[in-house]
Amino acid sequence: MIPAIQLYSMRDVPDQTGLLSRLRKLGVTTVEGYGGVYGDPVAFRAAMDENGLSMPSGHVALNEIEGQFDTTKTLAATLGMTRIFAPYLAPEDRPDTSEGWTALARRLNTVARRCSDAGLTFGWHNHDFEFAKLRDGGVPMDILLDVAPDITWEADLAWIERGGSDPLTYIHRYKDRLAAVHVKDIAKKGDHVDEDGWCNLGTGVMDWPALLRACQGASGGLLYVLEHDKPSHPETFAKRSINAFDAMWENADG
Repeated sequence: MIPAIQLYSMRDVPDQTGLLSRLRKLGVTTVEGYGGVYGDPVAFRAAMDENGLSMPSGHVALNEIEGQFDTTKTLAATLGMTRIFAPYLAPEDRPDTSEGWTALARRLNTVARRCSDAGLTFGWHNHDFEFAKLRDGGVPMDILLDVAPDITWEADLAWIERGGSDPLTYIHRYKDRLAAVHVKDIAKKGDHVDEDGWCNLGTGVMDWPALLRACQGASGGLLYVLEHDKPSHPETFAKRSINAFDAMWENADG
């Protein structure tokens, strides 16, 4: 299978419309959106259609979903998104107690129900900070998924690793909540410092064949999305990571 590309990884490519054509030539058929491509959704949808691409999922800031819900619905409909994920929480907005994370979880659950009523699936995309144990002993990611039963989860497994937790444990524990998986790699210690320690898929330390095997046994209908948070050569990242994913997928499936 060919995974989607998170377009945030390609943000430094000057010609975004031309990029869509080149991604299609690599075999890509789906992309994941982010704020940088939402400026003119009608034009971007036309460019995707012209190149045979679709956008089943996208990242939308939580405050925009809550505060501009009708706009979010229109955005999703225009671009063809059926799954939207809140992608990040700024440091100043992060609770520091289990009680605070519980309140956030309830807020997310309200958003999920509102999205569901509108025909959208809503979920949370993790980074590493959700796995740092709180002073009172709680783990934010556990609280979010345990307290908010209606949200789904886009699992960024490399960020779980960076957060000091075991991605396999979380796949098995919350397999019924998975809606999408971000697929990216962590460089060996001291390598790719200019890329914040990320690297092309298959060249780092993540055991992706084992992770993909676990994901294949989890929820059905998962979206797999290739990502690199700071690639020096975005299109090289895309090409090499697609090829690596293909080989890993076959090994995992076998």
